[in-house]
Amino acid sequence: MTPPSQELGSLPSPTLLLEPDLDQALIVALPHGKVVLFSRAHPTRNSPNQDAAAVIPASPEQALFVVADGMGGTRQGGEAAATVIHQLAEQLPLNSDDQQLRTAILNGIEEANRKILSDLPGSGSTLAAVEINADTIRPYHIGDTEILVVGQRGKLKFQSISHSLVGMGVEAGLIDEEEALHHDDRHIILNAIGSTEMRIELGAPLELDRHDTLLLASDGLTDNLSLDEIIGIIRKGPLDKAVEKLAELARKRMHETQSGHPSKPDDLTLLAYRRTS
Repeated sequence: MTPPSQELGSLPSPTLLLEPDLDQALIVALPHGKVVLFSRAHPTRNSPNQDAAAVIPASPEQALFVVADGMGGTRQGGEAAATVIHQLAEQLPLNSDDQQLRTAILNGIEEANRKILSDLPGSGSTLAAVEINADTIRPYHIGDTEILVVGQRGKLKFQSISHSLVGMGVEAGLIDEEEALHHDDRHIILNAIGSTEMRIELGAPLELDRHDTLLLASDGLTDNLSLDEIIGIIRKGPLDKAVEKLAELARKRMHETQSGHPSKPDDLTLLAYRRTS
């Protein structure tokens, strides 16, 4: 399938996906590259998608990419993820400097945390967010939603560390990736928006080289595909086709309980950006 192109001029309007269930990928054109978005609900559960995603331009050089994975097991999970998206979109200033943009993102996350605690008790959301300023990015991370930066030749330039029991075990060298993919406690996270103990992991600036690919993904992807599989698919070829292939393989795995591969049905959301100039 060929995704529709969304040409929106030099400064596109914000693209917000709330409880999305897309049949095909969505392309958002930006001045220095393009974003491909895909999201589908849990394949075997008759409930709304609790993931949300957004592309929020702030200037011709600046934008914010967001994937939020709602938690709660009910409609409130989707509402929590939507709250994160809305607060970030409302806070983001137009044509600001780097410090103003960073402050607005942090304020948006803090405000989302307050609103979820007061209005949606018992629910929460993870967050993977990346601000981009021309050829530089900065990641913001809460929970187990993944952020990756991959070079054209497959070099892993950045990977977020999952704020989970299993993620901490992998980082400490106590669990290898294969064990982590099949671990019964993989879903237990240690940090989320909607918690009085929420912490924001703010990464250092990272230069994004031409043809590098940035990927934000909910755990519907990382619970079903290995890191090597993800890198092998996302690093080359048309970006929309790569996202489509990742989504197809992840959803196939969700149905293959006897294949020997991990099989964890879940909502699935992908946001990929490739710098082209």
